[in-house]
Amino acid sequence: MQASAIWLTGIPASGKTTISILLKDYLQKKNIPAIILDGDEIRKTVSKDLGFSPQDRKEHNRRVIEIAKLLVKNNFTAIIPLISPYRETRELARREIPNFIEVYVKASLDVCIKRDPKGLYQKAKNGEITNLTGLQSAYEEPLNPELVLDTEKSTPQQCLDGIILYLEQKYPQK
Repeated sequence: MQASAIWLTGIPASGKTTISILLKDYLQKKNIPAIILDGDEIRKTVSKDLGFSPQDRKEHNRRVIEIAKLLVKNNFTAIIPLISPYRETRELARREIPNFIEVYVKASLDVCIKRDPKGLYQKAKNGEITNLTGLQSAYEEPLNPELVLDTEKSTPQQCLDGIILYLEQKYPQK
Protein backbone atom coordinates (compact mmCIF):
# COMPACT_ATOMS: atom_id res chain seq x y z
CA MET A 1 0.00 0.00 0.00
CA GLN A 2 1.16 3.48 -0.77
CA ALA A 3 1.49 5.98 2.07
CA SER A 4 -1.60 8.17 2.14
CA ALA A 5 -3.60 10.60 4.22
CA ILE A 6 -6.90 9.16 5.34
CA TRP A 7 -8.89 12.20 6.47
CA LEU A 8 -11.96 11.24 8.52
CA THR A 9 -14.39 14.15 8.81
CA GLY A 10 -17.71 14.36 10.63
CA ILE A 11 -19.46 16.02 13.54
CA PRO A 12 -18.44 15.26 17.14
CA ALA A 13 -19.27 11.68 18.27
CA SER A 14 -19.83 10.43 14.71
CA GLY A 15 -17.17 7.72 15.18
CA LYS A 16 -14.00 9.20 13.67
CA THR A 17 -11.65 8.33 16.53
CA THR A 18 -13.02 4.80 17.01
CA ILE A 19 -12.56 3.99 13.31
CA SER A 20 -9.10 5.63 13.28
CA ILE A 21 -7.85 3.45 16.13
CA LEU A 22 -9.11 0.29 14.40
CA LEU A 23 -7.48 1.38 11.14
CA LYS A 24 -4.14 2.14 12.78
CA ASP A 25 -4.12 -1.25 14.51
CA TYR A 26 -4.95 -3.00 11.23
CA LEU A 27 -2.23 -1.18 9.28
CA GLN A 28 0.40 -1.78 11.94
CA LYS A 29 -0.39 -5.52 11.93
CA LYS A 30 0.34 -5.38 8.19
CA ASN A 31 3.67 -3.60 8.94
CA ILE A 32 2.43 -0.40 7.33
CA PRO A 33 3.70 2.65 9.25
CA ALA A 34 0.67 4.62 10.40
CA ILE A 35 0.15 7.55 12.73
CA ILE A 36 -3.07 9.08 14.00
CA LEU A 37 -3.15 12.87 13.93
CA ASP A 38 -5.97 13.33 16.44
CA GLY A 39 -7.39 16.84 16.38
CA ASP A 40 -7.89 16.95 20.16
CA GLU A 41 -4.30 15.85 20.82
CA ILE A 42 -2.86 18.36 18.37
CA ARG A 43 -4.92 21.12 20.04
CA LYS A 44 -3.07 20.33 23.30
CA THR A 45 0.33 20.91 21.68
CA VAL A 46 0.84 22.36 18.21
CA SER A 47 -2.43 24.31 18.28
CA LYS A 48 -2.72 25.13 21.99
CA ASP A 49 -2.77 28.85 21.09
CA LEU A 50 -5.97 28.46 19.05
CA GLY A 51 -9.63 28.61 19.98
CA PHE A 52 -12.70 27.58 18.03
CA SER A 53 -13.50 30.64 15.91
CA PRO A 54 -13.77 29.93 12.18
CA GLN A 55 -10.32 31.49 11.66
CA ASP A 56 -8.76 29.41 14.46
CA ARG A 57 -10.39 26.22 13.15
CA LYS A 58 -8.97 26.90 9.69
CA GLU A 59 -5.51 27.56 11.12
CA HIS A 60 -5.65 24.40 13.24
CA ASN A 61 -6.60 22.40 10.15
CA ARG A 62 -3.83 24.08 8.13
CA ARG A 63 -1.28 22.97 10.74
CA VAL A 64 -2.60 19.42 10.61
CA ILE A 65 -2.35 19.51 6.80
CA GLU A 66 1.34 20.47 7.04
CA ILE A 67 2.08 17.64 9.49
CA ALA A 68 0.17 15.12 7.36
CA LYS A 69 2.01 16.26 4.23
CA LEU A 70 5.37 15.61 5.91
CA LEU A 71 4.29 12.20 7.15
CA VAL A 72 3.00 11.01 3.78
CA LYS A 73 6.12 12.29 2.00
CA ASN A 74 8.14 10.18 4.47
CA ASN A 75 6.12 7.02 3.76
CA PHE A 76 3.78 7.09 6.75
CA THR A 77 0.05 6.72 6.41
CA ALA A 78 -1.51 9.62 8.27
CA ILE A 79 -4.91 8.85 9.77
CA ILE A 80 -6.62 12.13 10.53
CA PRO A 81 -9.83 12.08 12.60
CA LEU A 82 -10.65 15.76 12.47
CA ILE A 83 -14.05 17.46 12.47
CA SER A 84 -12.73 19.87 9.81
CA PRO A 85 -16.10 21.57 9.34
CA TYR A 86 -15.26 23.57 6.21
CA ARG A 87 -15.17 22.17 2.68
CA GLU A 88 -12.63 24.80 1.69
CA THR A 89 -10.17 23.46 4.28
CA ARG A 90 -10.67 19.85 3.23
CA GLU A 91 -10.15 20.88 -0.40
CA LEU A 92 -6.90 22.55 0.64
CA ALA A 93 -5.87 19.27 2.28
CA ARG A 94 -6.73 17.43 -0.94
CA ARG A 95 -4.54 19.78 -2.98
CA GLU A 96 -1.63 19.80 -0.54
CA ILE A 97 -1.33 16.22 0.73
CA PRO A 98 -0.24 13.41 -1.60
CA ASN A 99 -2.62 10.43 -1.80
CA PHE A 100 -5.42 12.20 0.07
CA ILE A 101 -8.53 10.15 0.85
CA GLU A 102 -11.56 11.92 2.30
CA VAL A 103 -13.79 9.72 4.46
CA TYR A 104 -17.10 11.17 5.60
CA VAL A 105 -18.02 9.58 8.93
CA LYS A 106 -21.73 10.21 8.91
CA ALA A 107 -24.22 10.09 11.78
CA SER A 108 -27.25 12.19 12.60
CA LEU A 109 -27.03 14.92 15.21
CA ASP A 110 -29.56 13.04 17.38
CA VAL A 111 -27.42 9.88 17.43
CA CYS A 112 -24.24 11.87 18.13
CA ILE A 113 -25.96 13.67 21.02
CA LYS A 114 -26.95 10.27 22.47
CA ARG A 115 -23.40 8.90 22.10
CA ASP A 116 -21.60 12.05 23.35
CA PRO A 117 -18.55 10.22 24.83
CA LYS A 118 -16.78 13.49 25.71
CA GLY A 119 -19.88 15.24 27.07
CA LEU A 120 -19.53 18.03 24.50
CA TYR A 121 -23.20 18.28 23.59
CA GLN A 122 -24.20 18.40 27.25
CA LYS A 123 -21.60 21.12 27.88
CA ALA A 124 -22.97 23.07 24.91
CA LYS A 125 -26.51 22.67 26.24
CA ASN A 126 -25.30 23.97 29.64
CA GLY A 127 -23.62 26.97 28.00
CA GLU A 128 -20.10 25.78 28.90
CA ILE A 129 -19.18 25.44 25.21
CA THR A 130 -20.08 27.76 22.37
CA ASN A 131 -19.57 27.13 18.66
CA LEU A 132 -19.89 23.33 18.93
CA THR A 133 -19.76 22.05 15.37
CA GLY A 134 -23.01 20.51 14.17
CA LEU A 135 -25.01 22.11 16.95
CA GLN A 136 -24.06 25.79 17.30
CA SER A 137 -21.60 26.05 14.43
CA ALA A 138 -22.00 24.89 10.83
CA TYR A 139 -20.64 21.63 9.48
CA GLU A 140 -20.37 21.49 5.70
CA GLU A 141 -20.87 17.90 4.59
CA PRO A 142 -18.41 16.66 1.98
CA LEU A 143 -19.70 16.83 -1.58
CA ASN A 144 -17.50 14.12 -3.15
CA PRO A 145 -15.70 12.07 -0.50
CA GLU A 146 -13.94 8.90 -1.54
CA LEU A 147 -15.91 7.03 1.13
CA VAL A 148 -19.03 7.61 3.21
CA LEU A 149 -19.25 5.55 6.40
CA ASP A 150 -22.69 5.68 8.00
CA THR A 151 -22.02 4.79 11.63
CA GLU A 152 -25.74 4.54 12.40
CA LYS A 153 -26.10 1.64 9.97
CA SER A 154 -22.64 0.07 10.22
CA THR A 155 -20.53 -1.22 13.10
CA PRO A 156 -17.01 0.13 13.61
CA GLN A 157 -15.67 -3.15 12.15
CA GLN A 158 -17.86 -2.79 9.05
CA CYS A 159 -16.58 0.78 8.64
CA LEU A 160 -13.01 -0.47 8.92
CA ASP A 161 -13.75 -3.17 6.36
CA GLY A 162 -15.04 -0.48 3.98
CA ILE A 163 -11.80 1.49 4.29
CA ILE A 164 -9.69 -1.63 3.83
CA LEU A 165 -11.62 -2.61 0.70
CA TYR A 166 -11.18 0.89 -0.71
CA LEU A 167 -7.43 0.85 0.01
CA GLU A 168 -7.01 -2.62 -1.53
CA GLN A 169 -8.75 -1.42 -4.70
CA LYS A 170 -6.83 1.85 -4.85
CA TYR A 171 -3.44 0.27 -4.07
CA PRO A 172 -3.55 -3.34 -5.30
CA GLN A 173 -0.74 -5.64 -4.19
CA LYS A 174 1.89 -6.21 -6.85
